[in-house]
Amino acid sequence: MEDVNHLVKQRIEKFEAMKDELGVRHFPNTYRKDTDISAFAASYGEKTAEDLQEIETVHFFAGRVMAVRSFGKASFIHFQDATGRLQAFFEKAKLGEDSYALFRKLDIGDIIGLWGAPIKTRTGELTVYVEGFELLTKSFRPLPEKWHGLKDMDIRYRQRYVDLIVTPEARSTFLARTKIVSAIRAYMDGNGFVEVETPMMQTIAGGATAKPFLTHHNTLDMDLFLRIAPELYLKRLLVGGFERVYEINRNFRNEGISTRHNPEFTMIEFYQAYADYTDLMRYTEEMISSVAQQVLGTMKVTYQGQPIDLTPPWQRYTLKDATVDLGGVPRDAMEDREKALAFCRARGLEPEGNESLGELQLLIFESTTEDKLAGPVFVTSYPTEVSPLSRKNTEDPSIVDRFELFIVGREIANAFSELNDPFDQYERFARQIEKKEEGTSELDEDYIRALEYGMPPAAGEGIGIDRLVMLLTDSPSIRDVILFPLLRKGDLS
Repeated sequence: MEDVNHLVKQRIEKFEAMKDELGVRHFPNTYRKDTDISAFAASYGEKTAEDLQEIETVHFFAGRVMAVRSFGKASFIHFQDATGRLQAFFEKAKLGEDSYALFRKLDIGDIIGLWGAPIKTRTGELTVYVEGFELLTKSFRPLPEKWHGLKDMDIRYRQRYVDLIVTPEARSTFLARTKIVSAIRAYMDGNGFVEVETPMMQTIAGGATAKPFLTHHNTLDMDLFLRIAPELYLKRLLVGGFERVYEINRNFRNEGISTRHNPEFTMIEFYQAYADYTDLMRYTEEMISSVAQQVLGTMKVTYQGQPIDLTPPWQRYTLKDATVDLGGVPRDAMEDREKALAFCRARGLEPEGNESLGELQLLIFESTTEDKLAGPVFVTSYPTEVSPLSRKNTEDPSIVDRFELFIVGREIANAFSELNDPFDQYERFARQIEKKEEGTSELDEDYIRALEYGMPPAAGEGIGIDRLVMLLTDSPSIRDVILFPLLRKGDLS
């Protein structure tokens, strides 16, 4: 670190000398660019050197110096902007003595404005022949060397601003994320859904089973929760007459951190009146496959070496059948509570012993089968006990009309036909509170009141945006697709 601090001091001293001796302006903000690198390459990349000799148009660029090769009276640099990287040629004979002397004092990382016409070098590389330039921002801290070889990913996550400067793959991932979210939003809008916003701070942590973050409002002197899900507010809108609504926004869950979990994460939740969970299965496979086609140009992707075909239709399995067929669990262990309990204990799953059959079924499924679901596969028929907001199946009330979507062993989406019976919902909320599940502090009486006004039959779904982006960008960790993931406090030196 002493070496870095020494270089920082050198650059500060150099900048002061440039101001005093060469009249460099202190962080100017009057320069304006008129050309992006990608547009420049699109216009001139295919032209020959002879073609470019006829072009006298001067283009104004701005970007960060990434590499310098000096040959005395002439130099090449590579600079980059948000759209790409380009070579520029600086020649003392063209710039003049003073301007070229200033150029020789530039450092890698400096942000400059430069202008000139297109040329091709002897090797055929498109280049800007610089007629002039201006230092716009001095970089006092040197960029790390051999960044691509760093093994400590923690540094990349903590200093994402540096990661984005020097790692093209990181920029590509986040540009892809933007395109994925935009494509999802366009698909929703094109299918008659209305985008809405619901409270991020809630008086009751509801809509999912999770441990919330707690905060306090001073003026009202009341505790509030950062929301764990927007579900109950979105369904209030169904009561109010909206028939198709969605929200893309943050949820917060005060739980573990891993390659799949970040306490602050992004989801899309959407609800459709006069539809059931089977309608949403079709809608989901059509939406995700079309987003992949639009953003990636294909429905066939590879995730960490595993090929995945997103072409509809997708496989469907009941939870019980998947556990038996794919997880290798004896069927009687999924149909008899005592045998299920014995199976869990034999596998070291450590149940408390008071679980219902449905709760044990889910425990067995998650521990034996989830990671085998390469998918995409819809798993349906979840136990009623573990689905407090889902509508019971008409033929078999021990299960609900629900599915979870799994791809490469990971849950991507959760959906169900909505429970709109206020009396059944009240009883299920009450049972949740009796069990004192994390995140359930009190019964949401206002939501029950809303159901008493009448909510149309409906289905709803939540899709994890971060996990979907991981899949479509082949990113191994959720931290690779969140610009600023939550980390422990670290050394800032």
